[in-house]
Amino acid sequence: MKIIGKRPSREKCAESGWFATDYLMDAPIDREFILKLKSLGGFVYLDMLKQPFFKIENNYYMIKGIEGNDYFRIAVHGKHEDELAKLEAFILNCVKE
Repeated sequence: MKIIGKRPSREKCAESGWFATDYLMDAPIDREFILKLKSLGGFVYLDMLKQPFFKIENNYYMIKGIEGNDYFRIAVHGKHEDELAKLEAFILNCVKE
């Protein structure tokens, strides 16, 4: 699985100081990938749902998505945009494994 692109999220949250980006994958997100993200913050994974949902929360960012979709979203607080580069590096490492 690889990241093939990114785009500004359709959900607007800039008025509250948060900026979101959708990360496009070359394959559907699977359980293995979701579990690799667990160490990034408060982790919620509702795998019993028809469309399993995950969310990771930190003071400066939030990651969320649905298992089986070919994208996920990262929202970063505007004062901590430097966190995005760290998250991207971590995720790129996860998809290489």
